Amino acid sequence: MIPTSRRISHAFSASFVVLVRPLYPENVGAVARAMRVMGFENLILVAPHRLAEPTHEQARKMAVGSVDILERAQIVDSLDRVSAQVDLRVATSARRRISGILSPRELGIRLAQPAQAKRIAWIFGSERTGLKKSEMETCEVVCRIPMAGNEPSMNLSQAVMIVLYEVFTACLAQGPDTERATKS
Repeated sequence: MIPTSRRISHAFSASFVVLVRPLYPENVGAVARAMRVMGFENLILVAPHRLAEPTHEQARKMAVGSVDILERAQIVDSLDRVSAQVDLRVATSARRRISGILSPRELGIRLAQPAQAKRIAWIFGSERTGLKKSEMETCEVVCRIPMAGNEPSMNLSQAVMIVLYEVFTACLAQGPDTERATKS
């Protein structure tokens, strides 16, 4: 079968994936790839470690077909700089005992409803420490990926992929109003 040049656009294509203080260039590149395959195009890096730059060779290597996302990535010094660009901020956290937390599936279903905000910042914290409490408090929604064990967290790029997958599939379930094929 010959691959198609068509891509599916969805309600959240204009949203932002935000990595706060990322440490590893491999994760930055893998996040760009996850974004591409799930139809997201806008990456923001907040105060990245000196190695976690989108121009790093390992980031570009892991991006496979998504180097353009790295090339367009915004680099800002604080999470406050992101707020003006979005309607809603969604924090992700592996922390337990947070009230009102949603799973990625619940989040996708809730936000894919036609009347919901479309320019969203999907905010992920550092590989070592996650988001600070003060950063989470600036967000309207908190998301946590369920895990089978008592693990402290999962790999950053894997977490991004899970959240974006659930949001993407929720958009597809909404039908033609949120799904349109476009030439890439």
